[in-house]
Amino acid sequence: MAHRLSVVRAVPALRRAVAHLRRKNDRVALVPTMGALHDGHLALVRQARRRAQRVVVSIFVNPAQFAPHEDLATYPRSFDADLAVLADIGADLVWAPPVAAMYPEDFATRIVPGGPATVGLEDRFRPHFFAGVATVVAKLLIQCAPDFAMFGEKDFQQLKVVTRMAKDLDLPVKIVGVPTVREKDGLALSSRNAYLTADERAAAPTIYRVLKECAGEIARGALPARVLDEGSAAIERAGFILDYLEARHAETLQPIARISDGPIRLLVAARIGKTRLIDNIGV
Repeated sequence: MAHRLSVVRAVPALRRAVAHLRRKNDRVALVPTMGALHDGHLALVRQARRRAQRVVVSIFVNPAQFAPHEDLATYPRSFDADLAVLADIGADLVWAPPVAAMYPEDFATRIVPGGPATVGLEDRFRPHFFAGVATVVAKLLIQCAPDFAMFGEKDFQQLKVVTRMAKDLDLPVKIVGVPTVREKDGLALSSRNAYLTADERAAAPTIYRVLKECAGEIARGALPARVLDEGSAAIERAGFILDYLEARHAETLQPIARISDGPIRLLVAARIGKTRLIDNIGV
């Protein structure tokens, strides 16, 4: 039987609802989303359930993280279906604010993160993205006041940016990274996968296959630069326009030259047709 799910759209109602969830000293976990939920989001909710007695899911397509040429207007939206699946999985509360509640006309403050937000990965191609992410996530954490907040490792740079922001601003929340959920052929789940044509979908698993092959070679001692050159060529042969394929320190996201430089994360972003895919893997 579906769990009783409450939906709130205004900050005062949200704070009353969260206080109600905490009435028995229960811990609260937040799962921030932009909706169009898939199994990757549901994995975040399940992990939240393991950490806390109560789970809040936010659904907000954040305009501040979309550049003018990006897909804000066409971003997948399936609110009613999202509510149904969240009720089935046992979420307690959905925070679904309108844009005016998050960014009223006189809104004048934003967070501009440094550190992992300025390492030349996503920030090189989407220069305003992490300011939009950091601002909205900070607002969500302050509004919902959770003990835990769950973020998928698929957006690995974002995970590091949010973790650093929460630490730097002394926000009383633990940021929890959750492993990437994949299709059987390895494609990382993403709401934007809905944009792929049949031919593009057939090519898409190349990204994860190349990541695994590169990680294996580097782990066996091959020089990352050579391995990544070969991997880049393989991705481009599959029909992608490559933005980057890089080996970075898994904590700082700074460039590395050899495996002894520290724990390594391989990160990739590539475009096929109208769709931009990102992924990453540890070495």
